[in-house]
Amino acid sequence: MRQVLTRRRQGPRDEPGRRLVARTRIVVLGAAGVVVAGGAGLATVGLGGGGDPAAARSALPPATAAIERTTLVETQDVDGTLGYGGARTVAGAGQGTLTWLAGPGSVVSRGRAVYRVDDRPVPLLYGGLPLYRTLAEGTKGSDVLQFERNLRALGYTGFTVDKTYDAATAAAVRRWQDALGVDETGRVAPGAAVVAPGRIRVAERKANVGDRVGGPVLTYTGTTRVVSVDLDVEYQRLARKGAEVEIELPSGDTVTGRISSVGKVAKEGAEDRPTTVEVEIAVAGRAKLGSYDKAPVEVHLTANRHPDVFAVPIGALIARGDGGYAVQVVQNGRVRTVPVETGVFTEGRVEISGAGLAEGMKVGVPS
Repeated sequence: MRQVLTRRRQGPRDEPGRRLVARTRIVVLGAAGVVVAGGAGLATVGLGGGGDPAAARSALPPATAAIERTTLVETQDVDGTLGYGGARTVAGAGQGTLTWLAGPGSVVSRGRAVYRVDDRPVPLLYGGLPLYRTLAEGTKGSDVLQFERNLRALGYTGFTVDKTYDAATAAAVRRWQDALGVDETGRVAPGAAVVAPGRIRVAERKANVGDRVGGPVLTYTGTTRVVSVDLDVEYQRLARKGAEVEIELPSGDTVTGRISSVGKVAKEGAEDRPTTVEVEIAVAGRAKLGSYDKAPVEVHLTANRHPDVFAVPIGALIARGDGGYAVQVVQNGRVRTVPVETGVFTEGRVEISGAGLAEGMKVGVPS
C-alpha cells in the first residue's frame, strides 16, 4: 500500500491574523517512486473539456491505469534548525584569574577540565544539581549523593555512595584533589566543578584568558544533534512528544526524527511574528547529517491520516456538465462512466470516491 502525503507550509503573516501558505506539496511514496506536486492549479490539470462524458462511451480510451488504494497523510511543513540544541551558560564562581578555557566545538566528558582558574582545573561532573554549597564532613543531601556517584564513576573507592558526606568521602576527595593538582582540603566548594547532565560541547566562549572569575565563562550544548523548531502555537496540537516526523536536510536528503520535548511556555512574537513554543526533535539517520550545525531544515509534522483512499492519475478525470467529475471504468472491453467525488490532488494523481469503485479497476487515461 502506498502513502500519499499532503504538505502545507507554515508561512509568514502578510497582515495580522492572516497566514500565507507558502506552498502545498503532496508526495506519493511507494515502490514505483515519488511524485511531488506544487500546490497551484491542480484542480484543472488534465481534466479535458466540459462536454457530456457520455459521448466517450462508444470508444475505448487510449490507455488505462489501475485504481490504487493508499493511505493519505496530511502534514504541516515548518522551518527548523539542525544543531546541538539550546545553549546553557557556565558562570564562574569563587576567586582567581582564568588561565585556560575549552574552545568552541570542544567536547568535554566527566572529570575533564572545562576551564582553569589560576592554572587549576575546574572539571566537569554529571548531574542535575549545581554545586550550590560547600560539601564537607557532616553535609547531607541529594547533592552529596550526586557528587559521590561522580566520585565513584571517576574510579575512587573507600566510601559509601549515599546522601552523607563523611570522613571516608573526605579522604576520597583528597585523593581526587591530589590527582587534579589542587589544594587537598577534603571539601568541595561552589565553583570547584561544572555540573551538566552529561558530556558537553562548548558553544561559545564568554570570557577571555586573563579575565577575573565571576561572570559568564562559556556556553555549552549537548553533544547530540537535534532539530529545534519555534512552532506557531496554531500548530501546537501537531507536536506530540514521541511523535515521528520527517526532516528534510539542506542536501535534499530526508531523515526520520522523533519529538523529544515540547515547550510548555509560549514565546510572544515581536510585531507581526506569531507566538511560538519550542519543540526539540531527536534525529535518526545520523550518517546523512554530515557536519551540519545551525543548518536550516524543513520538518514535516503529521496533521491527519486517512487510510484506504482510492487514487488515480489526474488525467483519468473527465468534467461533467454539472461541474463535477467522473472517471471511465474499463471492464471486459466496455466503458462506463462513473461519477466521483475528488479529494486531494497531486501532480498526476488525485483521490477519488464513488459508487462501485474498487481497487485494481482500470480507468481510462490519456496515452
